[in-house]
Amino acid sequence: MEKRILTVQDISCVGQCSTTVALPILSACGFETAILPSGILSTHTAGFVGFTVLSMTSEMAKIVKHWANEKISFDAVYTGYILPDQVPLVAEILRGFNKGPRIIDPVMGDNGKFYYGFDEKFAKQMLSLCSGADVILPNLTEAAFLLNEKPVTEGYSEEYIVKLIKRLADKTRAKNVILTGVSFENSLLGVAVYSQADKRVNYYFAERIPQNFHGTGDIYSSAAVGAYLNGKSVFESAKIAVDYTVKCMKNTYADRNEHPYGVFFEQMIPYLIEAIRK
Repeated sequence: MEKRILTVQDISCVGQCSTTVALPILSACGFETAILPSGILSTHTAGFVGFTVLSMTSEMAKIVKHWANEKISFDAVYTGYILPDQVPLVAEILRGFNKGPRIIDPVMGDNGKFYYGFDEKFAKQMLSLCSGADVILPNLTEAAFLLNEKPVTEGYSEEYIVKLIKRLADKTRAKNVILTGVSFENSLLGVAVYSQADKRVNYYFAERIPQNFHGTGDIYSSAAVGAYLNGKSVFESAKIAVDYTVKCMKNTYADRNEHPYGVFFEQMIPYLIEAIRK
């Protein structure tokens, strides 16, 4: 029977990120994909001005109540961008509606700074939400915020990464941590992966693309979730997602000036499915 997966994150009506990315990728990976929008934006927030934002907090509560009445449940829950007042509701979903893995992308910042509207208080809320998760996928900035530390995003050593990821795993009690945006040399960018089962840190790197594109973190997380829920190990899932994300960026690079706000991930979905099937 096909698995039903729930993803909780915002919808940008135009822009390749969040639910607009997660829904097609997870569906293509073979899952019935349900969504719970945390907010609705006219466009995403990079490359556009004057965008509109609508919080869905009040409607989320009504949706969850209806699900409870219908006895709806999910085989896995994957969360992305949520707002501070939505954390208790998402925690309720993880406890009461989920029969399988809990996968948390603790979206709250990058490049050493919080995103607009987030702060240390939200980081504490997110730390609680990550507690005991099957997989968490923070970037370097988010990992530091979860530990209530100042982010170090460049000039770090392997020793720093090992200590960071192990302390994060211990503090969150997450079974697996995929730490994104790790690099020890300018030409390569990748991930560090830690499992509580074997207490080892493994790395995977790929070519660094000399261009920043919005939404690649969401593409990465969605691809990793799709691989993981298809039975791949956490490390293999992390590796597949790195390669897929780089393929998407390369597919967009020639059009980067005309299309600076996202990547053409759609055309590369067959590559992702083939990688998962191997």
